[in-house]
Amino acid sequence: MSDNGWSADRIDTESAHSARIYDYILGGKDYYPADKEAGIAMSREWPALPIHMRANRDFMNRAVRYLAEEAGIRQFLDIGTGIPTSPNLHEIAQAVAPDSRVVYVDNDPIVLTLSQGLLASTPEGRTAYVEADMCEPATILRAPELRETLDLTRPVALTVIAIVHFVLDKDDANGIVNRLLEPLPSGSYLAMSIGTADFAPDEVARVAREYAARDMPMRLRTEAEAERFFDGLELVEPGLTQVHKWRPDATVTEDIKDEDIAMYGAVARKP
Repeated sequence: MSDNGWSADRIDTESAHSARIYDYILGGKDYYPADKEAGIAMSREWPALPIHMRANRDFMNRAVRYLAEEAGIRQFLDIGTGIPTSPNLHEIAQAVAPDSRVVYVDNDPIVLTLSQGLLASTPEGRTAYVEADMCEPATILRAPELRETLDLTRPVALTVIAIVHFVLDKDDANGIVNRLLEPLPSGSYLAMSIGTADFAPDEVARVAREYAARDMPMRLRTEAEAERFFDGLELVEPGLTQVHKWRPDATVTEDIKDEDIAMYGAVARKP
């Protein structure tokens, strides 16, 4: 349980929440009994779930490090941030370039209450937090916190990590990502991880049913559907692949099996 002492008046403590389930499975402390119960039930259905979630987090770390080190990006817009888990995106980017600027976006009140961990920027850089729903990209893009932190005439990395599988077809995930990319200039990047059932269909379907039973329906995507998010962009090698295969480093152990990972990942440049 969290010992941070946040006000719980806006937080539904009786129902499981995807960000808090993620936090529980990754060994965090900012969750409630309903989240723990859900995490246990889901891991029972698919014992590889913790491996999968850690691999996704490691992908985010590597993608951001690539963007800061090799692509020279100094501005980041992170959609669906989730509960702060060190190293957070700004810590990774600012370890490479202390002047990096990061805007975090989430609509979960628990993330807002814990956002101090997201706002501890280096003196040279800057971080900001926007409370908004990713399904309302116009609200995000006109937020004063974003406009005061990022210069949209210079390249920005848009990071959309492990969130679009909670965006159903009626809400048009591709359209949302496109609208967020639209005002970003040439030389900007998109980094995404996208949930799939391609590699462990039965197990992942059972996990999806557990989410749906808790009012969190999922839209898992095939490889072809995942590729559509990058239409018109220039994919960085190795292109779209399972997250543990994207530029692996020492954090990726050889014993991770493909069937243990239910997430595609890629980084692409806006021409």
